[in-house]
Amino acid sequence: MAAIAAGDEHAASEVLRGLARHLNCLNEDNKATRKRALDSIRKETVDRGLSSSVLQEVFSALLKPLLKCLSDPMERCRETSIGMLTEFIRCVPKPEESLPYLMPCLAQRLGEKEILEPAEELRLMAVEMLTLAVEVCGKHLAPYLNEMISILQRTIVDPFPDVKRESCKCTVNFAKCVPEHFHMQAESLVKPLMMTIAHQHSRVRVSVIEATGSVIQHGSGKNVDDVLSHLAQRLFDDSPQVRKTVAAVVGDWLLHMRDRYSYFHKLVPLLLSCISDEVPEIRLLAADLWRQVGAQWEKENEDDLKDKMDFLLTPPPHYPPGERPGLGCRELVVRNLGRLVPAIAHDVTDWLVPTRVRTSQLLSVLLLHAEDHSTQHLQPLLATLYRACMDTEKDVVSNCLAAAKLLGTFVPPPVFLKLLLEHVTTPYSSSHPWAPLMVLAAVLGGCSKPLLGPHLQQIAGALAQPDVCQEHQQVMYLEQLLACVDVLLLQCESDCGSVSLQLLQVLVTVQSLSPEPELSDKASESVQTLCKAQGLGSVKELYRRHMGQLLDWMSASVNAWSSYSPQRLQLHVIVTQSGPVIGEYLSQLMPLLHSCLQPSRDPEMRMSIFTMLAKLLLDASNTLDSQGCFRDESEKFLRDVLVPNLVWHAGRTAAAVRTSALSCLLALLHGDAATPGQLLCLEDKLSPQVLSALEEDSQMSRLLACRSLSAMLRLIGTSLHHEALNKIYPELVKRLDDSSEDVRAVALQALGLWLSSLTKDYNAELCAPHLQLLFQQLLLHLDDPDSSVREQVLEILKKGSSVHPALLKEEAEAVRDKQRSPLYCDQLLRHIASLPTEHPADCPE
Repeated sequence: MAAIAAGDEHAASEVLRGLARHLNCLNEDNKATRKRALDSIRKETVDRGLSSSVLQEVFSALLKPLLKCLSDPMERCRETSIGMLTEFIRCVPKPEESLPYLMPCLAQRLGEKEILEPAEELRLMAVEMLTLAVEVCGKHLAPYLNEMISILQRTIVDPFPDVKRESCKCTVNFAKCVPEHFHMQAESLVKPLMMTIAHQHSRVRVSVIEATGSVIQHGSGKNVDDVLSHLAQRLFDDSPQVRKTVAAVVGDWLLHMRDRYSYFHKLVPLLLSCISDEVPEIRLLAADLWRQVGAQWEKENEDDLKDKMDFLLTPPPHYPPGERPGLGCRELVVRNLGRLVPAIAHDVTDWLVPTRVRTSQLLSVLLLHAEDHSTQHLQPLLATLYRACMDTEKDVVSNCLAAAKLLGTFVPPPVFLKLLLEHVTTPYSSSHPWAPLMVLAAVLGGCSKPLLGPHLQQIAGALAQPDVCQEHQQVMYLEQLLACVDVLLLQCESDCGSVSLQLLQVLVTVQSLSPEPELSDKASESVQTLCKAQGLGSVKELYRRHMGQLLDWMSASVNAWSSYSPQRLQLHVIVTQSGPVIGEYLSQLMPLLHSCLQPSRDPEMRMSIFTMLAKLLLDASNTLDSQGCFRDESEKFLRDVLVPNLVWHAGRTAAAVRTSALSCLLALLHGDAATPGQLLCLEDKLSPQVLSALEEDSQMSRLLACRSLSAMLRLIGTSLHHEALNKIYPELVKRLDDSSEDVRAVALQALGLWLSSLTKDYNAELCAPHLQLLFQQLLLHLDDPDSSVREQVLEILKKGSSVHPALLKEEAEAVRDKQRSPLYCDQLLRHIASLPTEHPADCPE
């Protein structure tokens, strides 16, 4: 061995003797000379393949000259020097002997406020050399802690991204090599790392996060709070690799950091957030790390968990699909839930959408772990869910509804109903009153039928309260109200028969208040579902079961109805959807209608109800008169409701009410809902009001009045006294000059019916002045510019010619020569001439 050592020493001496001139040349002013000298030294040493022991001797002699060359003005010389130093450190058996000179030199070049090395590629080579030195020297670097930290502080924030990455790698290795010393200065690296953690290059961000993991892991533990917010931001990084690194680092802390128990409440949310990542690889990594954390914690706290380990292994009934977290994982969440809930409540309203989405995802994960322990935090959890449901981001809302469903699974119904129903009945937010309803629907969706059944009356009763189902008309509110009913029907099915009335009341309200047809259609489908749940064949059967109670429900508040009352809309839904069933309950319906249609009540409300009745009366046999009983009520309805509402009052609103009342009257007459006898009894009260309506400003009113008179003449015209008949035609004649062509046409039809109503009891001679006036007015319109009017007038006069032909002939001959178109008069006269000669109708013999 001694001979070998002597041989190596001799070989080293020979090499150094050959390098003497080149070493002298390193001091020359000529850069080319210095460059050639360095290249020659390289060829004679590291490129020559010398043994490690020889290289050790040579390195000891060349170290100082080479380090001096690190300050050479020529970049090529500095590059060659760094390259040779790196090769020597890699090859020599005792590289640590170079540290007393190497580390101060590197600290001077790289660790000062102003980095002396201007070339970024050479700075990278220098940091790579430092990383190599850490790898090969290990614990021998402990005395140089200050120099290492000063270098890393500067190079981590170096402008060159590759230098940043290499510095982070060097930091990780150094922390592992000298952990017993590193912790004393580790916190000095936190600030530069956090300055670099948001770098634009994802590979730099990955390296910084890995370095941060090592610095905290091997540090004093005081700087966890300084880095957590930065790591939390990296959970939203666009790069999956960055997010994966965060999961790995946090998982490592939870498993190995000395003071991890103090930071569970801050670290657990970060790792659990990764379980909901969009990338499967990250989800699997986070889930695996979380299982390890839970298992380790369970093992470390085995004595405290003995009782729970015996009886908490079986999942609770109706557990959601999927694998149940381990006992350790669940206990970790339960013990830290009190600290996590306020943080969730804060972040779920963050101004950044990604933060709100991640927080809402985390909430579901936490509640899945907490199980029934979330009961003690129910109040703040519900408040958090209400706020989240108001979010404009759909993902936030859907995630929070999933969390609410978990509450329904784990929290006993008496507990959550006590709070939720109070919030439903008492407005939680004036701008978002539907939030508690939305959460209630989700919570009920997570609750099982056996647990929910005993509370159906309480839930349905709360939903059917006027303050709940009638107070708001926002589409979103009505949608959530409907969602609550739907979830009850889905969860409890046939058990809903006990609350069928309350659910029907809610569904009727949704249909009546909904401004959107789609929502009304959904509510109608829910009514069908309610029927099926009770085994009923149709919606009509459902209404038959509850109609009496529904009308009592309406009547209870009828005296307070106005145009803004939802009850009038509810009544509309009930009577139109129940079809013939409503005809079975006239004894309850008619008093209600009499009450709300009195002239003293709200005009707009009366208009609405008259319009509703008009539609029903047009099909009376399938609605109000399905049992043939409406005619028993129609006389009273005409006398006490319609006639008072036809009385003239000043104002446009009053005119609109009269129009709607006329439409109702016309529907009643057309639907045969009143007998001729009833009409005759009321003719003296009804006719004056209808005739008065012929003078209305509204074209529609005049048209409806004309049609109503036509219907009355058709039904009871032949039974009217001649005095009553003689009061009608003058008003109809006036309408022949109406501005509306429709009104003129209907007035002509009515006059035709009037003439058809003249029976043998009508004394034509006695009433000749009336007939003369009528004939004169009709003859004037034989010269009307409108040919259709002329044709219609001609037909009416032909019909009237049988009443008093002589009088009509006389009047026709008197006007024939004055008309622009006497053709129609000639036709009329020919018609009269063709009539058989006889006395005028009813003329005394």
